[in-house]
Amino acid sequence: MLKVSGLNQRYGESQTLWDLSFDAPKGQCTVVMGRNGVGKTTLLQSIMGLLAIDSGQISVAGTDLATLRAEARPRHGVGYVPQGRQIFPRLTVEENLEIGLPIRPKGDRKIPSFIYELFPVLAEMKNRYGGDLSGGQQQQLAIGRALVIDPKLLLLDEPTEGIQPNIVQEIGDIIRRLNDELGLTVVLVEQKLPFARKVGDRFCILERGRNVASGDIAELNDMLIKHYLTV
Repeated sequence: MLKVSGLNQRYGESQTLWDLSFDAPKGQCTVVMGRNGVGKTTLLQSIMGLLAIDSGQISVAGTDLATLRAEARPRHGVGYVPQGRQIFPRLTVEENLEIGLPIRPKGDRKIPSFIYELFPVLAEMKNRYGGDLSGGQQQQLAIGRALVIDPKLLLLDEPTEGIQPNIVQEIGDIIRRLNDELGLTVVLVEQKLPFARKVGDRFCILERGRNVASGDIAELNDMLIKHYLTV
């Protein structure tokens, strides 16, 4: 589904991603891991087109994204939930969800009912301002907003950060449902190892902007954890 090949990205004179390549198979959850500052968020922002790349290829279902502007990428099936959620606090829950409707085909521009089924709290609070929601509820809103466009690929940047444990459990269950029931491909940046093992099918570890280890989640052994993930 997602194929990244030879990706290089820099901020001014500082290079962040170095010839980075990895694949995210269709219908699976690939967890991108690594210590702080190794390029995880930069990778997602590069896929989304929010950061310019120096070279490399990014394709989703065979479509070359690297040549497309950021605003065009959702129309090719890429949904994005940024770190920190970035919902609109002075819009209602329903208005936040409606932001993605212009991406949907004409004649089908309404909030999909399955979003309210996945997140019943959003249905209960659809007339509340986004800023009045708890952190966990805002995270559910951010994921729901990304799902409105009916993506093929969902990019999630640390969705469990600062979230209460019961909501973390719900988010993990929902990611598995998106994979298993909808066939959605998920790329998840995550630092919590138990959560990564619970929801992930595959992993990719970054170190100084390079892919230093990847494979099935069962292959994420103690040696890799100690060498690349332990602080």
